[in-house]
Order: sequence, then C-alpha cells, then structure tokens
Amino acid sequence: MSPPKRPHARWRSQRRDDRGDASIQMAIIFPVVLLATIAVIQASMWYFARQIALTAAREGATAARAYQAGPGDGAARARSVLERTAGDSLRGYSVSVSSDGQRVRVEVSGTAMSMIPGLSGLQVTQSASGPVERWTVPGE
Repeated sequence: MSPPKRPHARWRSQRRDDRGDASIQMAIIFPVVLLATIAVIQASMWYFARQIALTAAREGATAARAYQAGPGDGAARARSVLERTAGDSLRGYSVSVSSDGQRVRVEVSGTAMSMIPGLSGLQVTQSASGPVERWTVPGE
C-alpha cells in the first residue's frame, strides 16, 4: 500500500497543467486590443481633420460675407487657413464657394490621414454659410 499523497504535491501537479495559459490568452486578446487602439486613433484623426475643415469653412464664410467682398475672398481665406493648419491631417483638400447674392456658402472637402498604409483615409466635408453683409437704408 502506498502512502497517501500530500496536499501540496497534488496542487503542484495541477499547477503544471496551467502552464502556457497566459501566452494563449495574450495571443487571443492582443490583436483585439491592438485593433481597438488603431480604431480610436483613426477616429481621432478623422475628427481632427473635420475640425480643420470646419475652421477653414467658417473663416472663408466670414471673409466672403463681409461688406463688398466677393466669393473669391472667401475661397482665398479658406485656402490660407488650410495651408497654415492642415499639414498631413487633411490631404487633397478643395474649397468651393457659392452665393446667391443673399447668402454665401463655403464648403471644404478633403481626406483624413489613414493609420493603415496603402488605404486612403476617410472623406471629410464641412461647410459654413451666412447672410451677405450689405448696406441698407433705414426705412426701406
């Protein structure tokens, strides 16, 4: 008859069965964490590009709305803001200005930078509009 096993010997044999579990868990969880991190960074870059485009559109609309200013003034102002602030965050941007004599609208479009090489970024389009300032005679 063999002597009964001591409790710590049984625990040691069970512990040996768990070796390598942490590596398997990391192999499963790490790609998910990495993808979530890239998604958050990409969303932040898209949001930043939207803010750049919106700022340029607002500045362009303000310039185009001014008394005796033309649509070209708004487009020039929006492009100036983009040249100073866009950098690589907003690529391939374009500015369009439309006016019907009463209101002016400035639209800025471009592409946000992508975190994934070889893939183009997300499209960004922002616009701003407002009434054109004009001289009026009181009482008319």
